[in-house]
Amino acid sequence: MPKQFPPYERHVFICLNTRDEANPRGDCTRKGSEQVLERFKELVKQKKLKPRIRAQKSGCLDTCELGVSVVVYPEAVWYKQVTPEDVEEIVESHLVNGVPVERLRMHPATPGDSGKLNPIGNA
Repeated sequence: MPKQFPPYERHVFICLNTRDEANPRGDCTRKGSEQVLERFKELVKQKKLKPRIRAQKSGCLDTCELGVSVVVYPEAVWYKQVTPEDVEEIVESHLVNGVPVERLRMHPATPGDSGKLNPIGNA
C-alpha cells in the first residue's frame, strides 16, 4: 500500500550542523543537538505519535549561534537553546496539544497570533 502524502501532521527538524571549532558562531552538534534529536525520537516512539509526527536531523538551519535549533512544521515555529530536558515540554505542549513553548521560541508570538495550534490528540 503506498504512503499518503503529506505523511506527517507535524515534522520536527533538529539541526545537526557542524562547523570548524574556531568558528565564532559555533554549531548545534557541539551544543548537544544529537542528544536533543535522540530524546525527540524516544518520546515520539514512547507516546506512539508515529507516523503522525516525525523528528529528524536537519542540515544547517543557519541559527547555530542561538544554541541547539529546532523547527516544527507546518507551523514554522522555531526554537532556540533547546536541551534534552526541554524536549518533553515541546512534545507535550506543542506537538500533542498545539501550544508552542514560548520561553524557547526564537521568534516569540506577536499579539495577533492565536497562540494555539490544532492539537493532534490521542497521545
